[in-house]
Amino acid sequence: MSVTAPPARTHGATSPLRSRPAVRRFLEGPPLDPADLSLVLLVTEEEADRAMPTLTVAQLPAVMRQAKQLGIRSVKIFAESTQRDAAGEFSVVPDALMARAVRTAKDAEAEIAVMTETCLCSYTDTGFCYVTDGHGRPDIAATIDVTSRQAVTHAAAGADIVGPASMVVGTTKGAREALNAAGHESVSIMPHVIFWSSLYDGFRLTMGATPQAGSDREFQINPGKPEQFIDTALQLVGDGADMLLLEPAMFSADVLTELKKRTLAPLFPFSVSGEYTTLSHMDTATGKRDVRRLVELFTMLKRGGAEASITYAALDIARYLNG
Repeated sequence: MSVTAPPARTHGATSPLRSRPAVRRFLEGPPLDPADLSLVLLVTEEEADRAMPTLTVAQLPAVMRQAKQLGIRSVKIFAESTQRDAAGEFSVVPDALMARAVRTAKDAEAEIAVMTETCLCSYTDTGFCYVTDGHGRPDIAATIDVTSRQAVTHAAAGADIVGPASMVVGTTKGAREALNAAGHESVSIMPHVIFWSSLYDGFRLTMGATPQAGSDREFQINPGKPEQFIDTALQLVGDGADMLLLEPAMFSADVLTELKKRTLAPLFPFSVSGEYTTLSHMDTATGKRDVRRLVELFTMLKRGGAEASITYAALDIARYLNG
């Protein structure tokens, strides 16, 4: 009579139901760290009471020093222009607000990587991310031209990473060619890959980037089309992107994990204005911002393969993590 041996026991991790607290801590994965965060900076010419927190160029050095002390390694700068025209030409002026903000940030803390938004929505009188032709239609060639020159202006001011954000095909390739031609081969490009969402409204109101009534972001991706998002992201890598910004962060977890399998380009989810206002709030008892939900979100995104998450709450989260 033959006796069938029992199946070999699988030796897995210690059951959390019977492990002691010290063992659970020992077995935990890498925790969220301030270095996993990038700080969003919305820069305006003057102090302003708006939907989202802003700061002036004069206030930048103190914020950069705080970021360095807390262990944050990068910032993402957006700048509003008080001067606008149909072609967004003020975005390429050497002493425009963005250029001054970048120079000030790098002078304050040279070791912190400065990323910029390379877009036209805060520079066109239409609020569009692109230049329009005489019939109000997107002028692709003109958009590529001005955003490429904008990228060079940012690099000349000291930007480490420029971020084409219009989703107009050709802007990433155009920026790479323009940067190389101007001697900025070492400057990286991180284009935005964007699902359209109402979560951007706070930013648009704050930075004067709301498009004309009845108009939407024509080149952003329908959130029901993850395969289009992934295909677009991979095309941008082929066009010269060194890394990718994915937004909005909380609705990009599935494409983040899929892209992690298909490209070596670092991936940066961007937690946009609506996530900041919805998932965090000021605690009136302590006077501090409650960022526990954002910590959970960014822990999940780190687990999913994010190189770092870009957030308005980076300083508050870093303070929370540092105890």
